[in-house]
This record gives sequence, C-alpha cells and structure tokens, in this order.
Amino acid sequence: MVTSEPRHPEPLDPASPAPRVVVVGQGYVGLPLAIRAAEVGYSVVGYDTDKEKIDRLAEGRSYVEDVASARVANARQAGTYLPTTDPHDVAEFDIAVISVPTPLREGQPDLTFVEAAGSLLGRHLTSGATVILESTTWPGTTEEFLRPLLESGSGLEAGRDFLLGYSPERIDPGNPTWNLENTPKIVSGIDAASCQSLEQFYGRLVEQTVPVASPKVAELTKLIENLFRHVNIALANELAMLANELDIDIWATLDAAETKPFGFTRFNPGPGVGGHCLPIDPSYLSWRVKQSLGRPFRFVELANDINDHMPDYVVQRLLLLFNADGLSLRGRRILVLGLAYKRNTGDARESPSRPICEKLVALGAVVRAVDPHIRAEQVPAGVDTAELTAEELEAAEAVVVLVDHDRFDPDLVRRHSRRILDTRNWLGPGEQIDRL
Repeated sequence: MVTSEPRHPEPLDPASPAPRVVVVGQGYVGLPLAIRAAEVGYSVVGYDTDKEKIDRLAEGRSYVEDVASARVANARQAGTYLPTTDPHDVAEFDIAVISVPTPLREGQPDLTFVEAAGSLLGRHLTSGATVILESTTWPGTTEEFLRPLLESGSGLEAGRDFLLGYSPERIDPGNPTWNLENTPKIVSGIDAASCQSLEQFYGRLVEQTVPVASPKVAELTKLIENLFRHVNIALANELAMLANELDIDIWATLDAAETKPFGFTRFNPGPGVGGHCLPIDPSYLSWRVKQSLGRPFRFVELANDINDHMPDYVVQRLLLLFNADGLSLRGRRILVLGLAYKRNTGDARESPSRPICEKLVALGAVVRAVDPHIRAEQVPAGVDTAELTAEELEAAEAVVVLVDHDRFDPDLVRRHSRRILDTRNWLGPGEQIDRL
C-alpha cells in the first residue's frame, strides 16, 4: 500500500552551509524546481546547454509562465540560484536532479539527454551525494541505464557510496490550481536510504510526498498517468469524428454524460495532443513492452494512431467548409487562433497547431496566426503572426480556433468572423460556427 501521509522534514539550518543542489535542465520542469529549492534555502545551480535561456535567467528574467521573473530575480539577488552553461559549476553537489527532455527519434526512445546528464554528474559525483532522475522514461531507466553511467563515471557504487532515486515530474504548465508545491510528489529509491533522501529533499519543497516501493513503480506510475489521458482523449476524438458523420452534437452528448456523478470522467476532443506527456510518453511504455515482452501494447498504438491524425482531420473539415461554398482552399486567407499546445501557456512542444498550419500552407492557403504567449521562433514556417482585431477577423475567410486562451475575446471573434471552425467548443453553437 502506498503511504501518502504528509511528511514535514526538519527545515534547513540557516547557521550551517546550505546544501548544494544541481538541477540539470532549466525547462518547464527544471526551472520551477530550481527556483523553489533556492527559495527554501538550498544553494542551487541550474545547468543547461541553451546559452540564450541561461543568459535570460542570469538577468532575472523567466521564460516560463509558471515562474514569475520576480522569483528568478530574487533568487539571483540572494545568491541562492546560479544559472550556468559551465560544466565545472556542477562540481561538489550534495543533490543532483536530472530534468531533461526524453524525446522520440524515429519512434524509439531517445535518452541522449539523460545519458549526457548522467555522464556529466558521474564525473563530479562524490560519496554521500544523491542523484535523482525526474525525466519521464521507460520503467527500468534509473536502475538499468542511469546507474551504470554514474558508477562508471565516478568509480563509486550506488547504494553503498551514493544514493539514487526516481521522482516523476507532475508539472502542468499554465495550471492555475495545481503547481509544484501543492501536487503530491512520488518519490522512490534503489534502497531505503535513497528513498529517505528523496523524501527529505522534496519534503522541503512540496506539501506532500508519496513514497513507493521502487524506481520502476515510480517510472510506471508516471506513464500510467499520461496513458490514462492519452487513451481517453483518443476515445473522445474518435467519438467526435463519428458523431459528426452521424449528425449528433458531441458536445451536448458529453454535457449530458457528465451529469452522472460516478463512473464517468469527462475528456474533450480537440485538434490533437501536444506537450511532452501525451504525444511521446506512452510510446516509451509501448516500446518497453515490445522490447521486454515481444508483443505490442495495442491501446497505446491505437491511441497514437487516432490522436496523431487529428491535425489531418481538422484540415479536412476546413476543406469541406470551403467545398460546401464551392471554393478551393488555395489562396484563401486563414486566421489560426493559438499555436501553443494548451490554453494560457507559451509551451509549443509537439503542438498540433504546427502540423495543421504546415498542412494549410502546403495546400496553398495564406495562413496568419494569433498567439500572445508564443515567441517568434516558435511560429511555423510560412505563417505570419497577427493581432486579434476586428480588422484581422474580417479579412480572414475562415477562422480556426485551435487554442482557447483567456486573452482571446470570444465576442469579438463571433461578431467579426464570417466562417469559423472551432476545435475546442470555445464559442458554442452559432450560424457561422462549425464545431469539431
């Protein structure tokens, strides 16, 4: 049974030297962790190979919505946070956390960044230190992949000379309710001492830690959490496509189903899935099952197939809208609302907006996009950016709602758009509105 009682370790002693924490990777996971650790009294080094990112953090400017620039600036001013690209700054750590990307390469797990981080930390690992992996990956990575890297690089033995564990990240960018501090933190270790070290470290950062039996349990826990959403979103997406052909309002149907107080959890259809968790992470489990057991994980493969093809379906629906009026898509001015993968965030990782825009451009459409959260370098090639104005809406021959940011004005869009494809049911039904 999992023990999930809140635990409150002793606070750090301000009279003693602050333990040195290295967080490898200063992205959407690593930066909130690094700043939080600095705020509770650790001496934190935030290491990343992206110089532009590190230069910005060194100036006290955050690029992550969940971490205010004031928090970065305060940590810099207090001298408790050092963002760096210099590998030598990693030396002499007491605790190191690996929060680096784990992408797919040609459908296979790519642990290049974990390998680089493990090799770096192995060169600086000393007796008594703790190393924690947070990156989402296949069950067994901590013990079978990272442990040998650390041991060969340091000449030390995990469990005897240093501590090692896994704690999956549960960051949800842009979520106003759940953040690093109030989301229960799964912790695990290769032995009891390692797990206890992770409990003590994270117990100072978050309200509740949840120790589990082993790193493999923790690694699989993260994948199950993501797979649950991935499969159910795929179900909602396929239902939306079928309901459209059957001339049934999928949104009204979901509203009705949601009235059941038990046995039902609502998932909405959309233009596809984005971020790291859903497009990538379930495939890590599928790969592991195929490698270890020699058979496919059919639920993952089916969910991947449905969700991966939602951008094609969105473009097809737009084509049908123009065809109904006897028009071709070529040369038509299309205004896309939202390039991020989810609302109220600038996170564009694996966003379905990108392939949708690319497909529209390839079909000859003139594509303009509005997203106040997105940086210029994140805009797909061939797409011009615009502001959401009455003039921009009136000039567009179709408006495609891909992300329902709070900073978008729905009344403005309704009043000034002649043709709308709403993939989020943001606007509700309307004469000129076609919903997914």
